[in-house]
Amino acid sequence: MFYYIIAAIIIIIDQWTKWLVVKNMELGESIEVIKDFFYLTSHRNSGAAWGMLENQMVFFYIITVVVVIGLIYLIQTGTKGKMLYGVALGLILGGALGNFIDRARHQYVVDFINTYIFNYDFPIFNIADSSLVIGVILLILVMLREDRDAKKEKKHGKKGTYHSK
Repeated sequence: MFYYIIAAIIIIIDQWTKWLVVKNMELGESIEVIKDFFYLTSHRNSGAAWGMLENQMVFFYIITVVVVIGLIYLIQTGTKGKMLYGVALGLILGGALGNFIDRARHQYVVDFINTYIFNYDFPIFNIADSSLVIGVILLILVMLREDRDAKKEKKHGKKGTYHSK
C-alpha cells in the first residue's frame, strides 16, 4: 500500500503543478527562476521525451496500460522486504500515470521545468517525468546492488565463507 501512496502523491503534485502552469501562464511564457539555469516555461508536448513519436496517442495509451499493469504486478509480488525496489516502482507508476492523465484529457502533456545545464538547453519536462527518471535510476541501483550481492554470495556462500570450485 505504501508504494501506491507514493504514486498517488506524485500524481497529485504533478497534476497540481501542471494546473498552476496552465491557469497562470500563457503558452510559451517563461519565468526566470535562476538566471541561465532554471526557468518555468509553459510548454505542451504531444510526443514522448524530446518530442519523439509526436501525436502517437494510441501507442502511448497501449504502452502506458501495459507498463502500469506490469508495475502493479511487480509491486504486488516482488516488493516484500525490498523497500527501495518498491519506492522505485511507486515513483515510476506515479510518473507514468501523471503523464497518462494529461494524454487522456488533452492529447498532450503539460511541461514547464526548463533547465540549462552547462549551456545545454535541456528539453522541458514536468514532475511526472522527474519521478520516472528518479524511479528508473533507483531501479538500476537496486539491480546493480542485487547483482553485486548475488556474485558475492556465489563466491563466498550464504554465510560469507569462501568456496573454491
